[in-house]
Amino acid sequence: MSERKQATLRITGMTCAACSSRIEKVLNKMEGVDAQVNLATEKANIAFNPSQSNLSEINQKIEKLGYGVQPETIDLNITGMTCAACSTRIEKVLNKLSGVNKASVNLATESASIEFQPAVVTVDDFIARIKKLGYSAERKNIEKEDNTQKERQLNRMRNKLVISAILTAPLVLMMIFPLMGVQAPAIFMNPMFQFVLATPVQFIIGWQFYVGAYKNIRNGGANMDVLVVLGTSAAYFYSLYETVRTIGLVEVMPHLYFETSAVIITLILFGKYLEVSAKSKTTKAISKLLHLQAKKARIIQGGQEVMVPIEEVKVGDKIIVKPGEKIPVDGMVVKGTTAVDESMLTGESIPIEKTSDSTVIGATMNKNGTIEVEATKVGKDTALASIIKVVEDAQGSKAPIQRLADVISGHFVQVVVGIALLTFIVWIAFAAPGDIESALVATIAVLVIACPCALGLATPTSIMVGTGKAAESGILFKGGEHLERTHQLEAIILDKTGTITKGKPEVTDFTGDNETLQLLASAEKNSEHPLAEAIVAYATENQIELQEVNYFEAIPGHGIKATILGKEIIVGNRKWMLDNGIDIGEAKERMQVCEESGKTAMLIAINQEFRGIVAVADTVKETAKEAIQQLRDQRLDVIMLTGDNERTAKAIAGKVGIDKIIAEVLPEEKADKVKEVQLQGKKVAMVGDGINDAPALAVADIGIAIGTGTEIAIEAADVTILGGELLLIPKAIKLSHATIRNIRQNLFWAFAYNSAGIPIAAVGLLAPWIAGAAMAFSSVSVVSNSLRLKRVKI
Repeated sequence: MSERKQATLRITGMTCAACSSRIEKVLNKMEGVDAQVNLATEKANIAFNPSQSNLSEINQKIEKLGYGVQPETIDLNITGMTCAACSTRIEKVLNKLSGVNKASVNLATESASIEFQPAVVTVDDFIARIKKLGYSAERKNIEKEDNTQKERQLNRMRNKLVISAILTAPLVLMMIFPLMGVQAPAIFMNPMFQFVLATPVQFIIGWQFYVGAYKNIRNGGANMDVLVVLGTSAAYFYSLYETVRTIGLVEVMPHLYFETSAVIITLILFGKYLEVSAKSKTTKAISKLLHLQAKKARIIQGGQEVMVPIEEVKVGDKIIVKPGEKIPVDGMVVKGTTAVDESMLTGESIPIEKTSDSTVIGATMNKNGTIEVEATKVGKDTALASIIKVVEDAQGSKAPIQRLADVISGHFVQVVVGIALLTFIVWIAFAAPGDIESALVATIAVLVIACPCALGLATPTSIMVGTGKAAESGILFKGGEHLERTHQLEAIILDKTGTITKGKPEVTDFTGDNETLQLLASAEKNSEHPLAEAIVAYATENQIELQEVNYFEAIPGHGIKATILGKEIIVGNRKWMLDNGIDIGEAKERMQVCEESGKTAMLIAINQEFRGIVAVADTVKETAKEAIQQLRDQRLDVIMLTGDNERTAKAIAGKVGIDKIIAEVLPEEKADKVKEVQLQGKKVAMVGDGINDAPALAVADIGIAIGTGTEIAIEAADVTILGGELLLIPKAIKLSHATIRNIRQNLFWAFAYNSAGIPIAAVGLLAPWIAGAAMAFSSVSVVSNSLRLKRVKI
């Protein structure tokens, strides 16, 4: 079975939720395709089986529906060209690459401009192909290009809006002057003058609506364009008919609505301009993350330091990072000592000391020493790139709460057209028999006030702003569904080690001689348990020489057994000692004292003889108590999960204000304990950081991984807290509540607007141009309300 592939396509031509719903519905009918189309981001996230469907077929299907798949344009700087033959050869090779629409290479500027489909081919493919030809290439500032593209789109929209407004202004003044008791200039009342002004607005400025409507109707669909075209065309062509009918009849005053069609188109363009402008503000989180990235790296080539673009760094390259510079990629220090500010990723304000073999993270700041770093992860594999990918995926995903809006949007336009037709019939037959003018005005108002856009934008814009704000705070939601489900939580289970505590235990008590410590530390050297590291560190501090281990066995949740220098050493809890037939009577009281003070005590026996106790304590995080109190204030049932015995667990829980504990849990039992709480009918979050927490994180309704933990735990989780700051957990829950509240407000007003607006228009209480203004600003109000999330204090 072929492995499923992922692709993100930029869709052009969508004007409302009916568009996105139709594209999504058609794509999901394709064999092996699973698609989510987001109106707010204007992107389609697609998973497909290449043995059943390919991107070319998907692109064709989208284009057949009347929409476009927007190509990207990238500019590359090329070095090494010496003549026109070089540029011609590069251009020819690039144009042959699959997914390239057009490539042009300029010898004079030593650059290439490439228009391509990002789902089919990547910029790295271009650079690799150019290098294979014997030249060098690097990309220009991507972020700047992306911003330029958005600026061009806004500029085009603004220019059309300005021209439309200039042509419409005299028609508006013609309506306003009589209301102000001012006589309008005679020219304004001339039907041909109005015709000349309204026609370019209708068929040049507004041609985009006709194109969109035609493509949708041709494919059996309907969207906002259909409503706009029907409404404005009715007003325009009725006015044209009246103009022609009254030519030469001086005593007859034609009933003209040229101003209605022009004003509606102008107002809708204005609303769309404000909407696109506001939507661009919802994606600033990605721009901020991209800005963190270093642009260049100083690598060692042939014994020389050479500055290269970050894209050219490869795994294994040696990089020199000087004080005050950003570390370009993830790597390992091979030479030098410094302190690195990792606050942008971990939230830890104090710089972390880095020496040989220490790992460093790309985009963090080197503070005070020159270091040589070996690149271990570059490009899309770095920690920052992974975070950006998570945020992008979350902003493009759909929350379950959006389903109702999608269903309604799919049938919305057809229903509105039906209501408009019924309105016309009722007016012409009953309300005002034979009065075409009154019937037409009410019908046009119904057509233009209905707005599926607001419904389509209600959820995704809030998700975009919410996930963006979360990312800026150090909280990564993997998708809109996780952001939504988080507000439903009723219980939260916190793993003790590495979550509530710092996860760096230290030996606090040891009873025994040097031989016991030597054998104990030598045995624990083979264990991966955090407590073992503390014991080995304690022995090293006491200058104890470690010995080779002949035999080693670890029993999770119990202890270890080892053979060293011909002696058998057993270390572990009471049960482990009893299982091995060792009498520990004299140690029970001492052990109890340690456990009651929150220490983990382990018993030591050599050759079946009890030899001492080692106690290890893992200190509680400074903000743990405050974070847990905030969780309790949010009416969550807070539970601590630990493999420690009940006495130790109670001591730690007491320090941080937790009443409920689940102690003496084996690693493989953690997921079962989560299920037990779920069986009580509660929505449960699990917070952890270790490999053994991954199954529990996956089973929980919401898995929250501490970012300082393992990659497996982070991969299994639905939410990742960058760094170990527990205060981000209640913040994540608060942000989820705020986002869902914002979505509900958007949906309420979108539904209320259409539910109230259509009947009011149908009974003739709304002038068509007022209906058009209301339609235009309904989408703007939804996006503006979503942007309020950026100011929410969490």
